[in-house]
Amino acid sequence: MRAHALLLSGLLLPGCFGAAGYEGPVSDHFDGDAFANQEPPPQRGVGDLLAWITAREQGPWPDWIDAKPGPPPPPKVRMGDLRVTLIGHATTLLQLDGINVLTDPVYSYQTTPVEGLGPTRVRPPGIRFRDLPNIDAVVISHNHYDHMDLPTLRWLQRVHQPRFFVALGNEDVLRKGGIWRVEELDWWDERKVGPIDIVSVPAHHFAGRGVEDGNNTLWTGWVLRSKHGPVYFAGDTGMGQHFEQIRKRFGPPRLAVLPIGAYLPRWFMSPIHIDPTQAVEAHQILQSRQSVGMHYDTFALADEAYGQAPRDLHAAMKKASVDPSDFWTLAFGEGRYVGK
Repeated sequence: MRAHALLLSGLLLPGCFGAAGYEGPVSDHFDGDAFANQEPPPQRGVGDLLAWITAREQGPWPDWIDAKPGPPPPPKVRMGDLRVTLIGHATTLLQLDGINVLTDPVYSYQTTPVEGLGPTRVRPPGIRFRDLPNIDAVVISHNHYDHMDLPTLRWLQRVHQPRFFVALGNEDVLRKGGIWRVEELDWWDERKVGPIDIVSVPAHHFAGRGVEDGNNTLWTGWVLRSKHGPVYFAGDTGMGQHFEQIRKRFGPPRLAVLPIGAYLPRWFMSPIHIDPTQAVEAHQILQSRQSVGMHYDTFALADEAYGQAPRDLHAAMKKASVDPSDFWTLAFGEGRYVGK
């Protein structure tokens, strides 16, 4: 799977920008050298990567959409209120109980450390950086460049001074990038931010920022636990037992933020990215009161066409008899309050 990470990041240069890795006790998902999923995924090697590249049938994407930003979100919401804003890709603003949390913030035009290589965004962020409210916490699911963007994190540190939460092994990446208020968590570890608890939860994915650091840092999802109900941000993930585990441990989420993009071709992407049909299945397993899609129509990472992920999601909801009011696809820059 490491070769897939390099393709998505546009980085094919040996020894560049890798993560130093984690040094710590062995666990059920860390063997002392590398991390592993709860359920081992099918292996994909360089041969599979080349087979995909040589036979790609990518749907059409625009070069650029000059979209206007959405309106500034409120400075904060009241105790008991919950609001979600889609900024773009996996970047969402979650506002609950007076606390503002950004997920996987990426404001950069390009998601690689090498100028001119790799995916570039096809639309601006849905909320301008200067229009963000004061950010209390940033949660980062894993260290791929389209989820851990150091220039954006440095901007956030300079302007907002939030607390940054990462999975095991990733504190070193941020500190070397000039980020200092970093807290590193294993699956099921938690930290308190005001009235909410931020909890690291399992995901089914992989990690790597170079050619020699595959899976030496952990990947994770996040639960924001409030007395008014949990909020779940899945990050990047394939299908797995973790959805049921999260529901059993925290109860049905008040809101689940689920990825719906970068899923074609399935033979290559299914171990690490759910597709829209599986996002609906995850919504049902979680028994989420409300779900919202993310991770689509920002960077052309896979073979589905621009706009295909929301269409496929709506078709999957119809087939599964899920009401469209239960699983949203927001406009970029759109924010909505979630019912209690």
